Amino acid sequence: MKHTILFAIVCGALTLSACSNSQKQLQKRATELCAYIPDHQLLERSQDYLTPDFYALLDTMFNHLPEHEAMDHEWLYYFVTGNGGTIANYTVTTVERIDPTHAVATVLVRQVWEDGSFDETTDLEEHQLYMERVGKKWLMSDFDGHKADCINYIANNRREQALRDAISDYLIREIGCQYLQGEICIPTLMMVAEEDSVIYGDFWIMWYNLAGDTLKMVSGGNHSGKMTIAESNGTFVVTAFEQTLDGAANEPSAKRIFGTHYDIYHSMHSNESVREAVWQEQLSEYIRRHNLSSRYYQDYQTTILIER
Repeated sequence: MKHTILFAIVCGALTLSACSNSQKQLQKRATELCAYIPDHQLLERSQDYLTPDFYALLDTMFNHLPEHEAMDHEWLYYFVTGNGGTIANYTVTTVERIDPTHAVATVLVRQVWEDGSFDETTDLEEHQLYMERVGKKWLMSDFDGHKADCINYIANNRREQALRDAISDYLIREIGCQYLQGEICIPTLMMVAEEDSVIYGDFWIMWYNLAGDTLKMVSGGNHSGKMTIAESNGTFVVTAFEQTLDGAANEPSAKRIFGTHYDIYHSMHSNESVREAVWQEQLSEYIRRHNLSSRYYQDYQTTILIER
C-alpha cells in the first residue's frame, strides 16, 4: 500500500511539473507572438506567426484596401498604440488553455516613448490574444475579437466597391459619351447619402489623355443628383438617374432632389478643397487598381502631383 501511495504521489508531482512546464512554454510563446500584433503595419514575417485565415484577413485590411478607408476605422491600423507616437510594451500575465488546440492570453500593455520612459499616470490596458495550435506551433488566431470585425468590414467594403463600380460604369457609359472623349474616363464619386435603393451623390466625370506620367484633362463636368439602384445577388445596376438642372434652376432642383440631405450636399459641392481632396484620393485609387504609371494630373491650367 505504501509503495502504491508513493507511486501516486510521484506521478502526481510529475504531472504537475509537466503542466507547469507546458504553461510556461505557452506563456513564453504568447510573449513571442506579442511582437507580431499588427500596429500601423502588418510585418511580412507575421505570416509565420499568425494562423493562415487571420493573416489573410489582415493582409487584405492592411495591403489591399485603400488606406483612407482603413484610416476611418482606427482599429484597422492602430490595434494597440493608437496614433500617438508611442510604442507598446507587452506583458503576458496569464494564459488560459481552452482545449488542446486553443488558448487565450491576457496581455497588459503600457505605452512607452522611444527612450523607454512612460507617463506614470497612464493606465495599463488589458487585451486578449487568441492562440491556436497549428501542427506543432502555437499561432495568433485573433486579437481582441478583431477577426469578426475584419470579416464584416471586408464584406461591407466589397459591397461598397461593387456599388461604386456600378455607378462608375453608368456614368462612363451614359454620361461620358456626352463629352469630348480622351483615352481614359474617370468618374469621381462624392456620396452624400444612401436610402434603401436610392443613392444621393455629387458625381463628376472626367476624360484624360495619358502623356508620360501625367493625366491631362480633356473634358468633364458635374452631374449631381439621385440614382435608383437595383441589387441582385450582390450585383448592382443603376435603373434611373435624376440630375440637378443648370443655371437658375440648379438650386431649386437640388433642394427638391436632395431634400433633407441638401445641406450636406451643398457643403460638399461648394467646397473646392474637399472636392480636390476627393479627386486626389480617387485618382490615386484608380491608378493603383489599373497599374498606371501616372504621378500627376493636369486640369486646363495647372499640373498637380497625385499623392499616392
